[in-house]
Parts: sequence; structure tokens; C-alpha cells
Amino acid sequence: MRVLSGIQPSGELHIGNYLGALRQHVEFQDRGEGLYFIADYHSMTSVRDGAERRRLVRDVALDYLACGIDPERSILYRQSDVPEVCELQWILGSVTPMGLLERSVSYKDKIANGIPVDHGLFAYPVLMAADILLYNSDLVPVGQDQKQHLEMTRDIAARFNHAYATEVFRLPEPHILEDVAVVPGVDGRKMSKSYDNTLRMFWPEKKLKKAVMAIVTDSTPVEDPKDTSQAVFQLWSVFASADEREEMFGRAKAGGLGYGDVKKDLLARILDHFAPMRARREELEKRPDDIEVILEGGARRARAIGAPVLAAARDAAGLG
Repeated sequence: MRVLSGIQPSGELHIGNYLGALRQHVEFQDRGEGLYFIADYHSMTSVRDGAERRRLVRDVALDYLACGIDPERSILYRQSDVPEVCELQWILGSVTPMGLLERSVSYKDKIANGIPVDHGLFAYPVLMAADILLYNSDLVPVGQDQKQHLEMTRDIAARFNHAYATEVFRLPEPHILEDVAVVPGVDGRKMSKSYDNTLRMFWPEKKLKKAVMAIVTDSTPVEDPKDTSQAVFQLWSVFASADEREEMFGRAKAGGLGYGDVKKDLLARILDHFAPMRARREELEKRPDDIEVILEGGARRARAIGAPVLAAARDAAGLG
């Protein structure tokens, strides 16, 4: 089974990225062949500084490796090191209806929020389809909010196969990560780089402590019962066992529990959970050339898988 996923280097990865994606990517290494890419082509719609993009790509690579992606068992690569994906994007774009792209929830949300939309954002689903279809991926792990992207990929693949009376592209199956809860940020909204409300797992301890202690809470006095739906409790519960959650929530509802105590315990749990990964990351940072070797080697392996698929698509379409 071939599993494919990627992360866009549009900002520093955070605990929400780890819980919603990175952790699952590591677990999938035991289930099949994994291809994990750093989507720097996709980041061009939001990052307009070349040096910053390179820094972010390196950071994502470090995070992937620190969190447990093994380049011997998985293929880790930089998207822009596989030029075939852009050729395939054009081939697929030629059979993609405008109406399909206009129905993209992500596209409509950006219009509704007044965000300027360029061709890159509009055609994002076609590039994503090329990322997936180039490798005849079997399974793509995604959250519920990305399910539509997989449906669009399947639709685009089916349209090409039908248009050219071929079976070049395998229709990938989504693996919906049902058990991944929305991780709240420090302001209570979904943790997101765009909201600037994140907790980065590899921040220096002093900076992480400052962010954790700044998590927004209500003004309930210490002696009164607390609302456990608040962000501080939901973040804390991510790193606690079922028995610990039951005990903590019981104390909160009984009164006498201060938010500061919860925040201090949350900080300790974050530091403890990520300590081995932090140590691996610090060691990897000392060997920047090794990161490049891993990404370049991953790209060669990815291109070897994708080349026959692209050749078949070119042949079916009468190209070359």
C-alpha cells in the first residue's frame, strides 16, 4: 500500500500540525510505503520571499525527521525537486472543469473573507491532484476539512481516464482521520498559523512558557467551578490519559482549581512529550548537509516512481 501526504511550509509547524498530521504520518510507516513531501510549490500562494521559503522548508524537514519519519523506511522529499508534478498539473488541468474548481470550499472561503485570489489559489486542487496521482497513491490521510480535495482528485483522474479511454490513474482512497479533534490555539480558536495563535513544540522553553501562560481564560475566581470546554483544558487533555482527564475535570467542576496550575501542568507535559524529539532535532540541526542529502535522495526515489505514470499519461494524451 502506498500512502502519500504533505505539509505546506507556509510557517512554523505547531502542536496542531503534529497531532493532526505528523503523528499519523509516522504511524503509517508501519502500514506501507510512505511518500511525504514538503509542498513548497503550494506555499508560493502565501510566501513571497525566496530565502524565507528555503528556511521554512528546512524547518519542516527537521520537524518531520525529529518527529520520527525514517528516510530509510519512507520517502521524504521537497515538492519542487520533482518537476514532473508541474507537467502533470497542466495535463490534468486540461480536463478539469472550471465549475469543479469554483465549488472548492477553500476557494469560496477565501473569497468570502476578502482574500485576494490568484490563479495559484484557484488551481490549487489541480496541483494537489498531480501530487497524489503522479505516484498512483492508494491512500491519502486527511482531516474532514480536506475530504473535498480528495474527491476532486478522484473526479479529475476519472475525467482524464474517460477522455483518453485509458486507466492511467488509480483513484486514491481518503483515510479520514476521524479521531483527530480540533486543537485550540491560545486564543480559543482553531490553532492555525494564519491566526497567529499557535504553540510550537520546538520553541525554546522560555518562549513556550510565555505562550502557554498567555492562553486565554475567563475571569472565574479560583474557588468557583470552571468551564472545562475552555482552550486551556482542551489543550491539557490532549496530553493526559482518560483517568487523568476525569480527575482534573472533576477538580475543575468542584472549584478550588486555578488556571495557572493547569497551565503549569500543561507546560510540563508538552516539554516531557516532545523532549526526545527536541533532542533529535537539535542534533540534526548540527548537520545541515545531511538534511539536503535526505531530501535529494527522497526526490530521486519519488521521481523513479512517478516517471512511468507521467510517461503513460503523455502517451495516452498523444504528447511527445
